[in-house]
Amino acid sequence: MNPPGAPDPFLDNLGRIYGTFIGGLLAIVGTLAILEQLGLPDQIIGYVFVFVTLAIYAGIGIAARTMRVSQYYVAGRQVPAVYNGMATAADWMSGASFVGMAGTLYVLGYDGLAYVIGWTGGFVLVAVLIAPFLRKFGAFTVPDFLGARFGGNLARMIGILVLFACSFTYVVAQIYATGLIASRFLGFAFETAVYVGLGGILLCSMLGGMRAVTWTQVAQYLVLILAYLLPVAILSAQEFGFPLAQATYGGVLQRIAELEQQMLASGLADPATLVPHLQPFTTLDPLNFFALIGCLMIGTASLPHILMRYFTAASVRDARRSVAWTLLFVAILYVTAPAYAAFAKLEVYQNVIGAGLDALPQWIYTYGKLGLVDICGQSAAAADAVRDACSAQPGNTGVLRLPDLAIDRDVIVIAMPEIAGLPYVIAGLVAAGGLAASLSTADGLLLAIANALSHDVYYRMVDTRAPASRRLFIARLLLLGAAILAAYVASLRPSDILSMVAWAFSLAAAGLFPALVLGIWWRRCTAAGAICGMIAGFGITFYYLAMTQFGGMEEWYGVKNVSAGLFGIPLGFAVAILVSLVTPAPSRHVQALVLELRKPSGEPVLRDGAS
Repeated sequence: MNPPGAPDPFLDNLGRIYGTFIGGLLAIVGTLAILEQLGLPDQIIGYVFVFVTLAIYAGIGIAARTMRVSQYYVAGRQVPAVYNGMATAADWMSGASFVGMAGTLYVLGYDGLAYVIGWTGGFVLVAVLIAPFLRKFGAFTVPDFLGARFGGNLARMIGILVLFACSFTYVVAQIYATGLIASRFLGFAFETAVYVGLGGILLCSMLGGMRAVTWTQVAQYLVLILAYLLPVAILSAQEFGFPLAQATYGGVLQRIAELEQQMLASGLADPATLVPHLQPFTTLDPLNFFALIGCLMIGTASLPHILMRYFTAASVRDARRSVAWTLLFVAILYVTAPAYAAFAKLEVYQNVIGAGLDALPQWIYTYGKLGLVDICGQSAAAADAVRDACSAQPGNTGVLRLPDLAIDRDVIVIAMPEIAGLPYVIAGLVAAGGLAASLSTADGLLLAIANALSHDVYYRMVDTRAPASRRLFIARLLLLGAAILAAYVASLRPSDILSMVAWAFSLAAAGLFPALVLGIWWRRCTAAGAICGMIAGFGITFYYLAMTQFGGMEEWYGVKNVSAGLFGIPLGFAVAILVSLVTPAPSRHVQALVLELRKPSGEPVLRDGAS
């Protein structure tokens, strides 16, 4: 903990620190691969990967502890653009991208590309419309900007409500993914595993806030990207003699199409239920496909835990450069996800479909015991259970048909090394990568929730003279409370990972995007307009989500609830504009602030979050 203005040894040695980290990680992988060949049990390998990486993250969090407010909330605004991009990519990609995206592409095929397009395209909106200007503003949180721009605590409170709703929904999905991985590789019950993962999350974020989370997320990005690329590189080399899976993806798709025709011809697949991997609009019609893309793009530009990452940049220019680096680091995984899903499907089609019921691979029973693989409508917990379930099926011939097999989409990524028969050390590395992705995003989300409550509610509204020590104590206490509540909700398994994440994007897009864009780009936008727009957009989106998911309401115009923002976003803009036009214009001071905000140079409007 250095005094303000003092040299920071950590910042001065970033290249050496993370170079050593990645070298050590590769050494661990190599050592465990050798020990596996010598007979080291699989369970020990899983424990080593999970606990060693958790210990490293916790160590970074402890080493980066701080009692300085600016360090806790915005990492002292000292994060270089390339590292900020890496940390944001880790914060962004989450368990949904690492665990859920390839699984969704496995199940949906072409239609799953809506997630890839929407999430990557959203960073264009971040770079052009929002991130640099929020950095120029100089706030600590998104509600901080809303409160200052729209002059009062009502806009701030509504911003906090939206932030809490979208961030809490998102963090539940991350803790769910953490529990899924920990239950498989540590052997714990899922309900227990979510709290084990929670411990790692809290060690990374409680002591050092954004400073600790930033440098932990850089390490987590390195782990998750290595874990994601290595399995498909190995499979690509085995199948095509070339380790770049993105380049051999077309060949995999061709083989999948050939196997689909062979399964249909041999009776292993049913023409009525087989969804060709390359056929568009089989699960999502064009309306839902493009609605989902739009909601994910706009949601990307509205998520508070992503936008607050750009508050840590040293300047407006660095904020723009950070977005560019983020997109590069995100794209590395996103262009690999379709190939990952395709290789997984190829392995299942080649090695599992058509196999005798008495000769099924062990991974089916491993994940069947966790309730993640069903055969003939029953959990594949044991060979006897599979035989009994399938013998009751009419026309069963003693071999596994495609309609008989159901794999939970959230298990495809972590199971793929075992599906492909790769060494278990690869499966352990993938588990560590999935854990890194989930932890990094959960850290950022919990920090966004706690910072908004402690800074925007406690400090701005309750005790404006609170000393730094008390403010940070309140922030940590609120972070702990939000984390425990999220872990409890995750233990109830409310939905699949990707659906929960898509809900969060729609809530953020409808509740925050109109107010942020109009607040930055339209001087005439009034406090009343922004407030009414946020209430209308968020309200209709939340209502549609809740009623279609839990209240039995029919979908409006066939729009699925993962695209609920389709109703809230335009309504939020329309209400904000109309109300602004019929209410008195903002003061000259506020209009001058908006003009200053859009200048690419100059000092921040606020200093360390205080006007």
